[in-house]
Amino acid sequence: MEQASMTDRTAASGAGPVVAIIDDDLDLRRTVADLLGENGFTPLPLPDGASFLALGPRPAVDLALIDLRLRGENGLTLAIRIRETMGIPIVMLKGRGDEMDKIIGLETGADDYMMKPFNPRELIARLRAVLRRAGHPAMAPPDRSTSTIRAFGRLRLDQTRRELLDAEGAEIPLTNAEYRLLDYFLRHPGRIIPRTELLTELGNDLSQYMDRTIDVLILRLRRKIESVPSKPVHLQTRRGQGYIFVLGPPA
Repeated sequence: MEQASMTDRTAASGAGPVVAIIDDDLDLRRTVADLLGENGFTPLPLPDGASFLALGPRPAVDLALIDLRLRGENGLTLAIRIRETMGIPIVMLKGRGDEMDKIIGLETGADDYMMKPFNPRELIARLRAVLRRAGHPAMAPPDRSTSTIRAFGRLRLDQTRRELLDAEGAEIPLTNAEYRLLDYFLRHPGRIIPRTELLTELGNDLSQYMDRTIDVLILRLRRKIESVPSKPVHLQTRRGQGYIFVLGPPA
């Protein structure tokens, strides 16, 4: 019933790129399907490899999102078969475990890898990037002519689309809290901002955490915006006072 109803919805909607979600976890399939549907994709949730192969030798699918550890079968084997016979881009999902799984998966033709549990915004960004590299027409660079964009160094923050872009225009995935933190800094450059002010600004995002969560978010954000996170150019610490954001010269 799940496959049939989703297939009917796909045909009727004429929506964005079709992504087959091949995972034996029903809750995860539904969660990912909802996430993809909300972000312009057409999800096709399937419980196993047999369900995917039953779609035929040339399925109307633009990308396969495959769980590495499918119950009763090997996600890698399915990925190899899809790659060799269909040429469809593949993103693998894996739980926390041996790093060797990732190496094997990439060597067998997967275009990208995501660890479970994953950040929703990062999954969407990764899927878009894989489809863009594959030349999918729906993944052409978006029109940012009406966007509000703030630049710092080699990076840009599109505050209309809530996206961080690198020098080539590719999106750097941010969590909601990371985005809000960066956006706040960019709206107040050159001013020392106390940790308490940042906690107040982020509000509900941090209500369940301790004050040190700001420091953790700062570290994570530096890894994404600084060339050398241990020697930050933009997001600097003022000991005993807080943090200051320095725009820096353009690239």
